[in-house]
Amino acid sequence: MAPMSNPRIPYQLATDRPKLPAPNGKPLIVHVVVNIEYWPFDRPMPRKIQPGPHGLDKIPDVPNFSWVEYGMRVGHARILRALRSRSIPASATINAQVIEVYPRVAETALEAGWELIGHGVFQQPLQSAADEIEVIEATLATLRAFTGVRTRGWLGPGLSETFDTPDHLKKAGIDYLCDWVIDDLPTWMRTAHGPMVAAPYSLELNDSVLWAGWGHASDAQYVRALETLATYDTELGDNCRVLTLPLHPHLIGVAHRITWFNRLLDVLTARDDVVFMTGSQITDWYAAVEPPPPALSAPSF
Repeated sequence: MAPMSNPRIPYQLATDRPKLPAPNGKPLIVHVVVNIEYWPFDRPMPRKIQPGPHGLDKIPDVPNFSWVEYGMRVGHARILRALRSRSIPASATINAQVIEVYPRVAETALEAGWELIGHGVFQQPLQSAADEIEVIEATLATLRAFTGVRTRGWLGPGLSETFDTPDHLKKAGIDYLCDWVIDDLPTWMRTAHGPMVAAPYSLELNDSVLWAGWGHASDAQYVRALETLATYDTELGDNCRVLTLPLHPHLIGVAHRITWFNRLLDVLTARDDVVFMTGSQITDWYAAVEPPPPALSAPSF
């Protein structure tokens, strides 16, 4: 058997992909994804804006906890206002315990019509969990009790997976997974329980990478998005493209960045070839225009 680049998604050059019919005749699909996370006060913080004094990290970590808490108090409200004022649909990857710890944040996301995507119980990599199946089941049960509907999408905390995560997710009823950032269009993924959609996500436009990782200027996402659109404009005649904007309330939601986010939304809403879609809407469109290949079998490790 010839070697494969990965055990889940067959390799395909972008220019070899068939042209997909655009949803509503609009080939530029924009997916706004708000990451709503719970960072427990009595644990090490997942990321840091400020190192510990003398290079020593201690618990409680008040400055870095405050960084994310500001986002849940102030930043979330700014994102909500920006999207609501333009009637833009969004997805929210949400730690299940947000529903208990930050109930008002969860309620406003639900009231706004955002699609809630599974994102673990709290912000902890799946590789660090004692039982990842238990984490998946607990997450999905909590979200279903809160929303009244089945959760269809998943993003691992920190895009984390074990070798078996997609299999467990598919078995639990997940239709699409956002961890595999390999294409500007959805693709079909192998699992032990049948095909699942690998939905486009982004690291290059992700506010966590731009600001928590690299400390770029406040307009970095705006500038990169415009340059991305310039490239997509040369490609949209050949095929659709998905522009994903991953956001975190404590990053995009601060005062010196939210203005740039509003400007970006104005650029996107002014175009006549843009359609804003949630994760499930993108998945349903893709499954309808490019069904999974019959030969897509389970992976072997």
